[in-house]
Amino acid sequence: MISLRDGDMTRIILENVTKIFDGEAAAVSGFSLEVADGEFMVIVGPSGCGKTTTLRMIAGLEEATSGNIYIEDSCVNDVPPQGRDIAMVFQNYTLYPHMTAYQNMAFALKMRKVPGAEIDKRVRESAKLLGIEQLLSRKPKALSGGQRQRVAVGRAIVRNPRAFLFDEPLSNLDAALRLTMRAELKDLHRRLQTTTIYVTHDQAEAMSLGGRICVMREGKAQQTAAPWEVYEQPANRFVAGFLGTPPMNFLAGRIEADGDMMSLVIGEDTIVLPQRFNAVLQGRYGQEMVLGARPENISLEPFDGRAGGVISATVGLIEPAGPRTEVHLTSRTGQKFIAIAGPHIGLRVGEAAKMYLELEKLHIFEPGQTGRNVILPDAMLG
Repeated sequence: MISLRDGDMTRIILENVTKIFDGEAAAVSGFSLEVADGEFMVIVGPSGCGKTTTLRMIAGLEEATSGNIYIEDSCVNDVPPQGRDIAMVFQNYTLYPHMTAYQNMAFALKMRKVPGAEIDKRVRESAKLLGIEQLLSRKPKALSGGQRQRVAVGRAIVRNPRAFLFDEPLSNLDAALRLTMRAELKDLHRRLQTTTIYVTHDQAEAMSLGGRICVMREGKAQQTAAPWEVYEQPANRFVAGFLGTPPMNFLAGRIEADGDMMSLVIGEDTIVLPQRFNAVLQGRYGQEMVLGARPENISLEPFDGRAGGVISATVGLIEPAGPRTEVHLTSRTGQKFIAIAGPHIGLRVGEAAKMYLELEKLHIFEPGQTGRNVILPDAMLG
């Protein structure tokens, strides 16, 4: 059985890495990340945020303008790609069209002059691991997208690399096949336990695959944590809005205090905030802030029997989505938001509605696209 765990530790560390292309703004700026031995780390963010450039710098395909990249305890800034012992799987598979699947998987080993018997053993073990034994004699044009992707992964596995780098490997597949391949990649990592860095713009893919995820925006890391933590405790407004389908709702308002009771006033609606918010909102009286509430935390019924969190709105659109309904609304201040309801609701487009907030799940952000989540301790904001 092929094994990528030979006793060597493979941590990957990026230390304040910056990449500036000629005459352009920084594609990556002051980026730091530590990936533990055997970890599955996902870097996620919108197109153009610098995630592929970051991956290419780790692989040695791009040179960092400044900062350091370490593989375990060795700085590899000046080490060429072939000396880093890292396998990269690309979005477009990069298979040789004139070679069979077997030949594609064996090619790198032949270039290293690995003995033929060892090449055959590795290729066939990798093919068995990926369920493509019966495809080894076919050329890429005779393979489906999912089969070509498995061959590309197999080509990486046979090298016994210190780490895998995946660059949007599932983006060319249809939705159903993406789900299947996602599960297969997760199971593959469980069995092989090889350090893996995976880049994607798909937030659902990031949440399902990553042991931890790093959210990027405009070349900078916004938050690195376990998926559940990034979802439930987003460091800033960008992270909160990027993860989640539908995304988190944002409603601007003003902080007010009445004795020991803190409120966020949104037009004519007053949201009485939980007591635990008091300490972090001290000194912010009268300031404009942004309330964050995920659609599943807004309902047609009170969550806890209290009416301290109510938004008056008008129904703009009702979208049935199987077991749930997405209700698009506009507040009296003209701010749009989405609530989640059951499959059968009594609302109609154009009707006025009162929407209830789950107060314990609210977030308060400073204004701006990357306004910090003031509810979180400073230690959780990095």
